[in-house]
Amino acid sequence: MPGSTMFTTALARAVVAPLARVVWRPKIIGRKNVPKRGAVILASNHRSFIDSPAITIMAPRKVSFLAKQEYFTGKGLRGALSRAFFGGIGAIGVERGAGAAAQHALDLGLARLHEGEAFAIYPEGTRSLDGRIYRGRTGVAWLALTSGAPVVPVALTGTEDVQPVGSRIPKLARVTIEFGKPIDLSTFGEASSGRARRHATDAVMAAIQEMSGQEPANAYNNPPATIVERVRRVLHRDDPSEAVEPD
Repeated sequence: MPGSTMFTTALARAVVAPLARVVWRPKIIGRKNVPKRGAVILASNHRSFIDSPAITIMAPRKVSFLAKQEYFTGKGLRGALSRAFFGGIGAIGVERGAGAAAQHALDLGLARLHEGEAFAIYPEGTRSLDGRIYRGRTGVAWLALTSGAPVVPVALTGTEDVQPVGSRIPKLARVTIEFGKPIDLSTFGEASSGRARRHATDAVMAAIQEMSGQEPANAYNNPPATIVERVRRVLHRDDPSEAVEPD
């Protein structure tokens, strides 16, 4: 219900945000670069499970983002707490997948932008296992060129130390979140142009990489198919150069 969602969102920002600032002492740079009102896309690197809560809690305005549907379908007290937390920090439950599922997820984000809201997205698609920054998928450009919303590049540092991939319990570590200057992607062309989407996405990723200082992987970040492949990529930094982007 709208009233309940507004209450949990206000409660999350009023309680969780101050607590997070005390525990993790985040360094926030460029808050003034986020427009106070109107549609805007926050495009961030992705290093940890806590990235989305970090962005939504530390941003100067309410931000929505996509999250697994499972966070909203649990039963009992645990399920209720999960729904309250993720709903309170602006999560939108979606089914994972490519093709129609991916387009549906983008459509949900587009709807929020049409309502004049802020929407966060990870162009890399999934978390980096080796610390490098991967090539961006063009959904961020499609959203920007379709909605006309500017893109604010976001660089997160330290979240991978707070909750490394595979860890369930957060640790104490210093987190830095930097909001870059808004980018107008309309000069790249129309949303229907694959070339325009590609060049626009590359510009966004270049801005994120410049702020984060991460080593570019020059490849798409395809999730490892097996646990062995997951470990090998972390230890040997395998380059999935044959990955094909579902555009």
